[in-house]
Amino acid sequence: MKQFVYGVILYVFLMMPPVIELTESIMSIHMHMQMPFLAIAGLLMYPQFKKWFPTFFHKWNENGIPGMLLFFIIVIYWLFPRTMDEALMSTSVELFKFISWPFLVGIPLRDSWSKLTDRGKTISLSLISGLYFLMGFIYIFTDEQLCNNYLIVEQIALGWGFLIIAISLTVYILQSIFIDYSQYE
Repeated sequence: MKQFVYGVILYVFLMMPPVIELTESIMSIHMHMQMPFLAIAGLLMYPQFKKWFPTFFHKWNENGIPGMLLFFIIVIYWLFPRTMDEALMSTSVELFKFISWPFLVGIPLRDSWSKLTDRGKTISLSLISGLYFLMGFIYIFTDEQLCNNYLIVEQIALGWGFLIIAISLTVYILQSIFIDYSQYE
C-alpha cells in the first residue's frame, strides 16, 4: 500500500500546473524526465492495481508479451516530435499523456517484466536501445526544426540524451550477455 501511496503522490505532484509548466518548458526535461517519472508513478501503483484486479492481469498478460507490446506502442507514439508539440498545444493530448504514461506504460511494464524470459528482456532492451539510437540521430542530424514549440538547440540536446541512454543500454545488454551471474549467487 505504501508504494501505491508514493505513486499517487508522485502522479499528483507531476500534474500540478507549476510542475507541468517547468517540466514542459525544456524539451529534454519533457521527454527524459516528465514522461519517465509518469511511468515510474505507474510502476509504483501497480501492486495495488494487481490486488484490485487479480484475474485481469493474469488473463490479459499471462506471458508478458501483450503488456510489452502495449508499452512499445505507447512509447513509440510519444517519440514522434509532432506528438510532443501536440501535448503542449492540445489539452486532450496532454490529458492522454498523463493517462497513457502511468497506466499504459508503467503498469504494463511492471506486470510484464517479471513474466518475460531473459531472452525477452534482452530483446526488449535491444528494441528500446535501437529506437533511442534512431531518435538520437534524427534529433541531432536533422537541420530542420522538428518541434515547433522548442528551439533547434533543445532538439539537439534531446538527441544527445537519446544517444547517451542508448549507449548505456547497449553496454548493459552486452555485459549481461557476456557475464555469467550464476557464479555470484
